[in-house]
Amino acid sequence: MSKPMKMIPIKVESHSGYKADEYPVRFYWMDIKYEIKEIADRWYQARATPDSPVADYFKVRTAGQSIFILKHELETDQWFLISPDDPLFRFSAN
Repeated sequence: MSKPMKMIPIKVESHSGYKADEYPVRFYWMDIKYEIKEIADRWYQARATPDSPVADYFKVRTAGQSIFILKHELETDQWFLISPDDPLFRFSAN
C-alpha cells in the first residue's frame, strides 16, 4: 500500500477559458508569489478513491526557473503543492 502524498494547501490564481480554473497562472506559498511561466506537463486522475479525489496535476516552471507540482482537487476546488519530499515530486521534477 502506498503512502499518501504530502500536500501543502496553497492559494492559486487561474486562467479561466472554456472552463473554470483551466490552468494556474500564479500561486502563493509561504507568503511568496510565484508567477508561472510554463506548464511543463499536466495530467489528471479521473477515478476517485477514498484517498485520492478526482484531480488535475500541473508540473509548472516559475519565473525564477523553479519547478513545482500543483494539484487541483476538482470537487472541492482546493489547490495543493506536492511537497518536494514526496516521491512524485522527485520523479516529475527531472
